[in-house]
Amino acid sequence: MEEGLALVVERKGKKRKRKKMREDRGRPFCQDPLDVLGRDLMLRVLNNLDARSLALCLVVSRTWNRVASSDLLWTSKCEELWCGKAHIPRLSLVQGISKLDAYSLSVMDGKRNRIMRDDLCDHVWEFHFTKAAPEYWRNLDPYWKGNGPPMHRYFHPDGSQTADPGDKVWGGHESCYSIVTSIIGEGKIREHYVRINRWRPLAVSRKQDWSWEMTNNLFCYSSIPDAYKEGGTGPLFLVM
Repeated sequence: MEEGLALVVERKGKKRKRKKMREDRGRPFCQDPLDVLGRDLMLRVLNNLDARSLALCLVVSRTWNRVASSDLLWTSKCEELWCGKAHIPRLSLVQGISKLDAYSLSVMDGKRNRIMRDDLCDHVWEFHFTKAAPEYWRNLDPYWKGNGPPMHRYFHPDGSQTADPGDKVWGGHESCYSIVTSIIGEGKIREHYVRINRWRPLAVSRKQDWSWEMTNNLFCYSSIPDAYKEGGTGPLFLVM
């Protein structure tokens, strides 16, 4: 009697096991890839993702965050981001910050349209007259005549501006600049421009390669690429 009961229980147990196996075969594989592959292999997998997809991995779990935030991954992402850029933000190259922070700060700074004194002073600026400028001025400008290197302008921390020696347009006169920014409620910028002496304000714009351009109806200033500069350029703190 006992042997028969044990046999029935054993058969039922086998049936349950077979049923569970059939059910498991129909279910998706739910095991965490990080547990299966381990950290080293997972780093190789994540390294094939683009920056946006990699950033999404940061919010999967704390364990994933520790792996997906590794400098081993974000170093290459920073290099990809900075490739072809005219300027590398100084705040992204501060010693001690993670490469993930460097990437995030670079993206935020690259969207900045508010120019600061550090930006003006850190870069060399190519200068030329616009088509609307008087013909006499344009005749002195290599940009229009094609008879020499472009003119350069240099901004200094003391508020002055200078040019290359022998610049025919410059003429050795004194020049000073100011940055004007008016802000309305909630930190929104209503007006932002650079003024040189008493000339018309220069409207400020940012290009996709993170270079700067300042223009009015007479002049155009363009920042010359200097991504090679050690330590980066621009303000040390994030500017909104």
